[in-house]
Amino acid sequence: MKTRIAVSNLFLVALCITGWVALIGQFYLILENRVASIAETIVRFFGFFTILSNILVTVAVTVLLLKRPAGWLRFFSKASTLAATGVYIFVVGLVYNTVLRFQWKFEGIGALINELLHAVMPVAYIVYWIFFACKKVLPAKITWYWLFFPAVYLAFVLLRGPVAHFYPYPFMNADKLGYAQVALNSLGVLLAFVGASAVFIWGGNKLARKKVG
Repeated sequence: MKTRIAVSNLFLVALCITGWVALIGQFYLILENRVASIAETIVRFFGFFTILSNILVTVAVTVLLLKRPAGWLRFFSKASTLAATGVYIFVVGLVYNTVLRFQWKFEGIGALINELLHAVMPVAYIVYWIFFACKKVLPAKITWYWLFFPAVYLAFVLLRGPVAHFYPYPFMNADKLGYAQVALNSLGVLLAFVGASAVFIWGGNKLARKKVG
């Protein structure tokens, strides 16, 4: 039991340090290489689903390290929140490594930070979630609540894109692809979210029941 707790805490510390280093490093790089105003660059930074998902992961593991979070911080330690976070960061890794990996070329520290955000953090968090995270039996309908976050994100990008002339990902660029193609691309990503949610709910419920049994 003590060994399990020690390994769990080690995972949390590693995820916490890696997450904050990657996020702060990426924030510095995007400001250093900005092609727009500082205000616009900051908005663009938070306009990447990768960044938002990694922030969610990093905040969650930081809260878990507090052991007894108070007030609204408890939201990040709930079993449903930890599972939803797993879904989001999994889709980040999946979409980047299957669709976007060769869209951009990174060098030096930028390449390292890119791997931390798109490969290391997704894999490490999912491993943590499987073996150590708190789990409860969750209903299938919770998927609809989990989809609210990416749905709001998509709406924000598509509403702001034509005004700011910036889309964080090529497959969301309605100016170049048209809304019909973007809708089709978004449907594919939506199916990835639904499929990932189904797997996380099924796997989490199975592990939760096994623990109770």
